[in-house]
Amino acid sequence: MSRLLAGIALSVAPVLAAGEERPAKQRLLLAKLEAEIHDVDARLDGVLGVAIEDLKTGETILLNPDEVFPQASSIKIAVLAELYHQAEQAAAGVRGKATLSDLYTMRAADLVPGSDILAGLTPGVTVLTNRDLATMMVAVSDNSATNVLIDRLGMENVNACLESLGLHATRLRRKMMDLDAARQGRENVATPREMMTLLARIYEGKLFSKEGTADFFKVLSTHKESAMLRGLPDDAVAANKPGELEAVRTDSGIVFAKDRPFVLCVMTTYLKTERDGEAAISRIAAAAWAAFDRLGRASEYGRVVSPK
Repeated sequence: MSRLLAGIALSVAPVLAAGEERPAKQRLLLAKLEAEIHDVDARLDGVLGVAIEDLKTGETILLNPDEVFPQASSIKIAVLAELYHQAEQAAAGVRGKATLSDLYTMRAADLVPGSDILAGLTPGVTVLTNRDLATMMVAVSDNSATNVLIDRLGMENVNACLESLGLHATRLRRKMMDLDAARQGRENVATPREMMTLLARIYEGKLFSKEGTADFFKVLSTHKESAMLRGLPDDAVAANKPGELEAVRTDSGIVFAKDRPFVLCVMTTYLKTERDGEAAISRIAAAAWAAFDRLGRASEYGRVVSPK
């Protein structure tokens, strides 16, 4: 435990223009956010990892950013990314790549537990596109839809895409509900920093075209139940994917605060109580929103002038 505590460090790493420094009052505001994260960590009976990136400045707030956490359904972000990656390749004339409009006829043999939508469709009759499957994967975390996409994309291609981005720890190692693989230690994993990096690079347009990037986030923004969203105002827009396993709760995404969007990745494991992990995610999301929302709406002096 002492080694674990010694490895915990909160840091703000600025990447502003040379010689540029965030105004002191803004640094103080972010210090409040750091303190809140530190307090959440101290109170949580489990292990917590956090990675936040200000998408306007590139500054980050990190807690255990390079620890490898089980991802549960949050790994579906990587599957979605590979779908759009292959769609871009197909549009460029590369053969054998999946497209968003490729058709799939629902098969009973593809069903696994945790498939609330696909299990209710008619085998041999219902026809869906890959984009339809992706929407099910994100909105209700449909495991069968996810597995069909993994088969169509190729697990090795998902991991090759991650590796090409320099993400060496984030890996898709098994399909959904493959308990035998999980018992063998083949877990789907990522670090907070790597998931943050993946989302930031997609946001910056470094993986897909402008249109592909917009549609990727449209799908990832599909309404869903999420601890992160419970910590945000009802009218906030976020593109995220939560994950749940025994003793594990994760949630990663981008929160589109006005004029100050930010990446938020919160991962918990070794939880004594899963509800506490969800509460930790919600509390961090609320604190991050409070900080970035004010930064986006205020002047450099902190004055907010609300529209009439």
